[in-house]
Amino acid sequence: MSVRPVGIGDASKTTGVSVKAIRHYEAIGLIRPATRTGAGYRLYAEQDLHALRFIRQARNLGFPIETIAALLELWRDRERPSQAVKALASSHMAELDAKLRELEAMKRTLAALIEHCHGDARPECPILENLATPAGTAPRRDAHRCGTDVDAEGPPGR
Repeated sequence: MSVRPVGIGDASKTTGVSVKAIRHYEAIGLIRPATRTGAGYRLYAEQDLHALRFIRQARNLGFPIETIAALLELWRDRERPSQAVKALASSHMAELDAKLRELEAMKRTLAALIEHCHGDARPECPILENLATPAGTAPRRDAHRCGTDVDAEGPPGR
């Protein structure tokens, strides 16, 4: 069953990709240029809608645009080697793992800072002190917990 071409608004509703993103993907060559009506309105065919759904799914998985372009090429190539697809996905997963490690380190640091902040009427605050201190400097001391280090690795004993 073939669907008649739809305008950009309907393409957006059908695929879940914003109108702005559709225009952007067209401008950077991620999708082919839309056909135009006599009045200049964009029209998207069924294959364009499939590509937009593909892009949305890939974006939902966090793939960068460059990798999505490569995945689209592989998707369109029926003779593609699946190893190339797996390599791209595996590389992306390794990047996600690295980001997760970074997020966990940030979470540990923030937890340590929160633990050392009294959160009362006193003006001293290790959270603000940490934010105001250039990265890579010596560990900060909490004014109210004499001798307690609060640094990027968290409090002592963690």
